[in-house]
Amino acid sequence: MRRQPERTGAGPSTLWGRLACSWAAAFAGLHFYWAVGGDVGLSVSAGPLATERPLWFVVAGLWGMGALCLLGALLAWLLARSRGRGVPALPARCLGWGVSALLLARGIGIEVLLLTNTTHLDTSVSVAQRAWTLALWNPWFIAGGLAFGLATLRSRRHTDTGRPPPSRR
Repeated sequence: MRRQPERTGAGPSTLWGRLACSWAAAFAGLHFYWAVGGDVGLSVSAGPLATERPLWFVVAGLWGMGALCLLGALLAWLLARSRGRGVPALPARCLGWGVSALLLARGIGIEVLLLTNTTHLDTSVSVAQRAWTLALWNPWFIAGGLAFGLATLRSRRHTDTGRPPPSRR
């Protein structure tokens, strides 16, 4: 008799939720790092605000965005594990689609604006800031949007089947 390999529970329905959760947690960590005084990468992300660091920017832009990212990590974790039980599945999926759409619109929209120079950028956006935005930040937002979208899609497919998840042996 052959033994079946043990399942890790990281099937497609949970994999994307875990990736979205990791994405949001990493982004939260980066914002908290900047909020406590770290500056690596902030100048090419925030421009002049990085050097001035007004109180409103630190509170809302860094601590606030970090807190929102932690809520996003919680949402992704719920999408990965809820299976439509315990947590209201419909609101979680609606939020998942909303987060996905917001991240994709931000990433793709800014990318298109920068590549087509539609906005006729003034001197407040440096060449380095533009390059880092095109090469790192926008792809990062697009990756997060795809992860949240796929986590939401897989969560829905899993709950629609009506079957419980495979048990571990």
